[in-house]
Amino acid sequence: MQRAKFTFARLKYNSGDWDTDQRMPSNLLNSLLEYTTIPLDEEEKIVELSSRDLFKYPFCYLSGHKLVQFSQQEAINFKTYVHNGGFVFVDDCNHDIDGLFARSFETQMSNLFGPQALKKIPNNHGIYNSFFKFEKGPPTTSFELNGWGDDLVHDYLKAITINNRIGVLYSNKDYGCEWDYDFRNKRFLAEDNTKFGVNIILYAMGINS
Repeated sequence: MQRAKFTFARLKYNSGDWDTDQRMPSNLLNSLLEYTTIPLDEEEKIVELSSRDLFKYPFCYLSGHKLVQFSQQEAINFKTYVHNGGFVFVDDCNHDIDGLFARSFETQMSNLFGPQALKKIPNNHGIYNSFFKFEKGPPTTSFELNGWGDDLVHDYLKAITINNRIGVLYSNKDYGCEWDYDFRNKRFLAEDNTKFGVNIILYAMGINS
């Protein structure tokens, strides 16, 4: 995998709607440029989950609202990628633990890694202090507070851990939509809400503050 320069790689899968939150990658890339010194590709890369190109990138993002049903090759690549040290950040755009995306994605993970593989991570996990400090665990999104989706505040994230390191980070908090705005509008926020995204990426890259 190419680790010299960070690339925001988005996974394209055959089912569902994979191309959500289209301004989010550039927003996070701007945050990495602002807060860190790691070299970056300036634009996101769309990567077919069924393609061998997947294995070039140590970080990938997968999201959607609809059905997640991997093809045979997609399933093989996903499992192999994670077992080989890759990191996938998965975000449920429905913010709904009983929604179609959540139920179907969790079924895929159970089929690939076993029914007990996807577990809540503690709120003192290293991902919460890989750069910025989040002492209470995952920051709450505005979508959790305004009644969107299942109308719950999820005070946890889930993960599949391989060799004591997260391989799949899974959120029902809808961070993708939370960060889906023009990065120039961050100046209007009291607090930059993309900071946790910086933590996720630096953890995935094996970089700590």
